Amino acid sequence: MANELQSLSQLFQNRLFRIPDYQRGYAWQQQQLVDFWDDLVNLHPDRYHYTGLLSLKPLKNEETLSWGEDLWLIENGYKPCHIVDGQQRITTFVILLHEIVGFVRGLDENKDKFDKEITLGYETVEEIVSKYICRKKPPHRIITTYLFGYEVDNPSAEYMKYKVFDEQYAGAVNETYYTKNLKFAKNFFAENINKLYEKSGEGGLEAVNTLYKKLTQRLMFNLHEIDDDYDVFVAFETMNNRGKRLTNLELLKNRLIYLTTLYDDDVFDEKDKSALRKKINDAWKEVYYQLGRNKSVPLSDDDFLRAHWIIYFRYSRKRGDDYIKFLLNKFSSKGIFEKAPVLVESEVGPVISDDVTDSDDIEAAEAEEQEIIEVSKLQPKEIEDYVNSLKDMAKYWYDTYFPFESVNLNPEEQKRAERLNRIGIGHFRPLVTAVISRRDISVSSRVKIFEAIERFIFIVFRLGNFNASYGSSDYYRAARQVYVKETDVDELCKEIYNRTTNDIDFATQNFVARIEKYYSTGNGYYDWNSLRYFFYEYEAKLVEKNNIDRFCTWSMFTKSEKDKVSIEHILPQTPTKYYWRNMFRQFKNSEINMLSGSLGNLLPLSQSVNSALQNDSFEDKKHSKTTGRRGYENGSHSEIEVSKMQDWTAFEIYSRTEKLLVFMQERWNLQFNEEQLEKLIGISFVKDGREIPEELEEVSSNVPESEERTEDSGDDQKLQFWTAFAKYAEKHGRSTDIAKQKPSNRTCYDVHIGAHGYHLFFSIPYGKRIKMVIYTYNPETFDRLKELKKQIETEFGESLNWECSKPTGTTRSIVIAEEKADDFNPTEQPKIFDWIIDHFDRITTALSMAGERLNMRG
Repeated sequence: MANELQSLSQLFQNRLFRIPDYQRGYAWQQQQLVDFWDDLVNLHPDRYHYTGLLSLKPLKNEETLSWGEDLWLIENGYKPCHIVDGQQRITTFVILLHEIVGFVRGLDENKDKFDKEITLGYETVEEIVSKYICRKKPPHRIITTYLFGYEVDNPSAEYMKYKVFDEQYAGAVNETYYTKNLKFAKNFFAENINKLYEKSGEGGLEAVNTLYKKLTQRLMFNLHEIDDDYDVFVAFETMNNRGKRLTNLELLKNRLIYLTTLYDDDVFDEKDKSALRKKINDAWKEVYYQLGRNKSVPLSDDDFLRAHWIIYFRYSRKRGDDYIKFLLNKFSSKGIFEKAPVLVESEVGPVISDDVTDSDDIEAAEAEEQEIIEVSKLQPKEIEDYVNSLKDMAKYWYDTYFPFESVNLNPEEQKRAERLNRIGIGHFRPLVTAVISRRDISVSSRVKIFEAIERFIFIVFRLGNFNASYGSSDYYRAARQVYVKETDVDELCKEIYNRTTNDIDFATQNFVARIEKYYSTGNGYYDWNSLRYFFYEYEAKLVEKNNIDRFCTWSMFTKSEKDKVSIEHILPQTPTKYYWRNMFRQFKNSEINMLSGSLGNLLPLSQSVNSALQNDSFEDKKHSKTTGRRGYENGSHSEIEVSKMQDWTAFEIYSRTEKLLVFMQERWNLQFNEEQLEKLIGISFVKDGREIPEELEEVSSNVPESEERTEDSGDDQKLQFWTAFAKYAEKHGRSTDIAKQKPSNRTCYDVHIGAHGYHLFFSIPYGKRIKMVIYTYNPETFDRLKELKKQIETEFGESLNWECSKPTGTTRSIVIAEEKADDFNPTEQPKIFDWIIDHFDRITTALSMAGERLNMRG
């Protein structure tokens, strides 16, 4: 067993390297390549650099029989090897070496030269290619054998040959997630070699020469050769926990191939083992193909493997969510080496005897005469069935993400499946995958269950804000039941629908409470995280009603651009133009703020606009302008609907809010009572019959544009603010009490302190203030705290604002403190964070001293 330091030049002495089938593909990405390049470029030419372990498995002749045209080089004295550990680095080195050769060949002074006439590091390019890249079989030189590559049945084998090493006449070459990495590495090195050459000026060629010599002579591997088959697979699992870790899918493939080598030959001969191994490789090819089909959005290995585990095995919370431990325990050598006893009836007839024994002894004697044999608990058929299922389900998993590319779904199914992706399919994806995989289920049944799932998600999660795992166990188990045909899909559809209906009351109560909170914090419906999905569905309804294809794409609804908005406040939140100030002159600033944040005042735009245009008058918003705004009249159906209004008043806002809420009830088959509807509209003061003052005198406002509030100072900056706050709190040891919530792009940040009937939240309205609030869930809690008002304020050291909420509201807010702050200025943020922590500590101490029981780490 060799164990010594060797350079690349020494490693490639008469060796033929192949990456075996149990290995993953090329996984290095930009960060690893940058680190490697920096190490190499900055390495002193006279120093060595330890590169790490290279584990090789020398192969016997019978193990290379499938190598076909490459056997001639083995017969010529080359030693065939499998790379067990270190393939990512060796692959990287070989790609870089090939790009160095290609660069030198392409220099103007070398374009008309043969390889044997071009030198690099005291060797000719012909010698370098022959030593590190490939050799051609004499005398005809038709067969090309690459000294490093993948085994033939690996999807990366052809790509490496034709796309990385640039062999001609490739034909069609399949691409995968891993070949995408190979392509990136090739381009990365080509660009950086060129930059190195240009940056070095007249010494450019010498810089490339030095790079080549350092690569081949100064990077040292600790060579380790493994002799025993068992060691190879064990070494692969343990060694590959270093560097860029194996995914669970890669680890499982290695494990399954390893298991095929362990069965006794008299039970499972070499041909059977080879056939099963091929099925495993074919399955993984298909899985990686499906996961990498969309080059822009490759799907997660682990997500698919976990979902398939849910579908294929009987899901139980007792096993927890650590699915890979279950799989690696299920498919382990223990299942093969540990035998299970099986009783086999003897072919010899019963023995006739005159002895008289009682029945218990007779049964014992008969048991003793039965032959006991031992068989593996894990049968090859179990591996085969699992692998076949994994292969088959990969395409249906892909369909759930990209339904419009699916050949397994008709247009109606595609439409419903895509809707599930827009709303957030969550823990229903395994069930949807199982439903699509059942080709015996009718189209109408699939459409109905997709609709039932979407209704469940909207009502339970988007309105009710239930815990994200609600129902997950039930529908994980249902995924398997559908897959193995233990349940009727139509019955399951009814169960989902009825369960959703039963949850409506609680969900709508939660929704009303949240909207009241959003109104109290200043942004109204704009803070509702499902606003875009809701408006998209409303737009779809208008498309269907008008039968005109003027449909905005979902990406337009969700695209975030700096200084632009895609959902506009028709009435601006801070109206400065005369039109708005005059049209809403009868309302206080706080009421204008509520009107601005109401559902009916928000409008999705088919083309985002600069936030500075938010203050345009309604007439300007309706018509296209040369300043960059496309008028509502030329926009989406929703925009056209609004553009038909002559003016935009409080009554239009009220009416449109009511209309949208009616749509919500009809679309998702739910019902708000009158009191809930009034609270969701949230602007009942519009109909209080107040006197309207005389029109304002029109004067120039002269408000500098830079001082107008920009809407997009919202989402991205809010997320950045709360993320910075969470990191600051963690740094100061406060992540378990004051910064437990995951940062979001919301105005508010909730902090649950284990109190009965209320929690705290911090707010950054408009990015210009910092506010801390006690949010009570019901009038009883508010009254309880108000009885403690004197004691709380005495302990806190300041007066609180107890009159900031409507006295008729279910929920009430108590403002603890509020002051001006430049929230989005990074240099000011530490002071703001200290303010938050100080006021949090003071108010929680005050509440505790007043007798409130808190549990801030719960």
